[in-house]
Amino acid sequence: MSQAQIDTLASLFNDAIHTLQADGTLPADWQNNSQITRTKDLSHGDFASNIALTAAKAAKANPRQLAEQIVNALPENQDIRQVEIAGPGFINVFLNAEAKFAVLDDIFTLQDRFGLSDQFEGQKIQVEFVSANPTSSLHVGHGRGAAFGMSVSNLLEAIGYDVTREYYVNDAGRQMDILATSTYLRYLETNGEQVTFPVNAYQGDYVSDIAQTLKMQHADSYVHSFADVAKDVPADAKFEINADGEKVLLSGDKEAHIDGLIANSKALLGDGYELFLNAALSSILADIKDDLNDFGVRYECWFSERSIDSEIEPVLQLLDDKGYLYEKDGNIWFKSTDFGDEKDRVVRRANGQSTYFASDIAYHKNKFDRGFDKVINVWGADHHGYVPRVKAALTALGIDAERLDVVLVQFVALWRGSEKVQMSSRSGQFVTLRELRAEVGNDAARFYYVARKPEVHIDFDLELAKSQSKDNLVHYIQYAHARVCRVLENLQNSGLTVDDAVGLAHQELLNASHEDELIKLLAGYPATLMRAATGYEPHILTNYLKDLAALFHGWYDSNRILPMSLTSGGTPSADELDLMQARLRLSKAVRQVLSNGLGLLGLSAPSSM
Repeated sequence: MSQAQIDTLASLFNDAIHTLQADGTLPADWQNNSQITRTKDLSHGDFASNIALTAAKAAKANPRQLAEQIVNALPENQDIRQVEIAGPGFINVFLNAEAKFAVLDDIFTLQDRFGLSDQFEGQKIQVEFVSANPTSSLHVGHGRGAAFGMSVSNLLEAIGYDVTREYYVNDAGRQMDILATSTYLRYLETNGEQVTFPVNAYQGDYVSDIAQTLKMQHADSYVHSFADVAKDVPADAKFEINADGEKVLLSGDKEAHIDGLIANSKALLGDGYELFLNAALSSILADIKDDLNDFGVRYECWFSERSIDSEIEPVLQLLDDKGYLYEKDGNIWFKSTDFGDEKDRVVRRANGQSTYFASDIAYHKNKFDRGFDKVINVWGADHHGYVPRVKAALTALGIDAERLDVVLVQFVALWRGSEKVQMSSRSGQFVTLRELRAEVGNDAARFYYVARKPEVHIDFDLELAKSQSKDNLVHYIQYAHARVCRVLENLQNSGLTVDDAVGLAHQELLNASHEDELIKLLAGYPATLMRAATGYEPHILTNYLKDLAALFHGWYDSNRILPMSLTSGGTPSADELDLMQARLRLSKAVRQVLSNGLGLLGLSAPSSM
């Protein structure tokens, strides 16, 4: 049944209710909030309505008796074959054959647009996701946020939203200073200086590579002695590993040490300090962009944190004018507790520097100033404490905090069979998104990242993701698509072609239980898509595709699509050819919906496997 027919069915029930309101059975002001759902058991019809159950109290009647009155008041409709009352008062609707097969017409008419909707057309929504600090390559945890954010964005576009995908580039603040100073220290090393590298500086080889490039470009133009860089800087921290494997500080202050090196580097380099910062930022950000692009993740906007520096003070002034800021111990605090947060938050430190939270306030105000009706942040689970404070700030600014949705994505653990992969950059195992994709492929990574609810921890089994078995769900789904392609190829090799007109004319031959279930499941795709999109739950779509593939494989294994006589070199009868064309039409509809769903998840729909 198409969406238009579902709407027709709802209209028929509304007409029946109006009749009962006119004769006094139901109050005139009773509002119909009942649901029409697809039945799970074909013996219970195609659709069921709970309208008698929801209206019984208002009618002061037994639900089953009220259901009989509603059924008697239903206008006649050519799509309805039979209506039955079941259980405590459910109304089951059986469709006639033509109505049942209408979904196939919709699929072939709309093709790759089947399931799409314009329900939210004209509404602007922003999805911000990944937004990892540009201080190193993306790791496997970032990959989950990337796959989830992109899939949610695609789903929202599918139901009509004007979607802006955004990456917030954290290119300001202390972490960038640590990156710039780390790069400078490696640059000194390439020029022969003996450097004591800080324990909390960025250690990766990529920093040395950036420093080597800077040496090639600028030779020793920015060399200063390490003694000058480390002048009057507190000693670096020293650690030991105790019996429990914990890292224990023995002496020194690692934060004071790196802060001293940053300050001296800035003083010695002057304007040259920006050279090291920008070189490191540009190199790492380019790597992130390439990585995400190769993963099939794209953005309409890469938003620089630096670009909102000028907006921070006006936002803080606005909060101050509203009476939501106060001074304590030299710091400026936001009255976050006034809006339900567990404690107030510092927005400007005693040294005059604004905090990350102040930047977040300005950034979120900027989002809504750009005209988005709704904003979705996809954050790591470790950011759960940020949600109340950001919503508190929006409320204080007079912005409806309900317009911001935050989805927290849980962590990922990698397993190779029964062995957990150690997530250490110093181990022999991989940790980056790029290396994960190289091992299992984009499709498996994208699928398994979104196949579970975002709030559920993922145990990613590398061996399963690479296997070619039905236990590997993405392979199982894609194989169903490829199977249809193979059938069509075999048909062509037999000298015959698909004749959709014949398939349409004989679709009543599709009367096996598996065929009824397939058609019913195909008809449920648009509603599934809507539910997955509005709930930000792409796993609903992965589950649907798994069910569709499983049903198709079961049908394929128990029913011949191409007649035996055709595959053995004989001549099929006219009846066999008619059934073949009907089944080919159904197979092509399955292939189309599989392709549509896989595409929204950013996965390929292979023609052979």
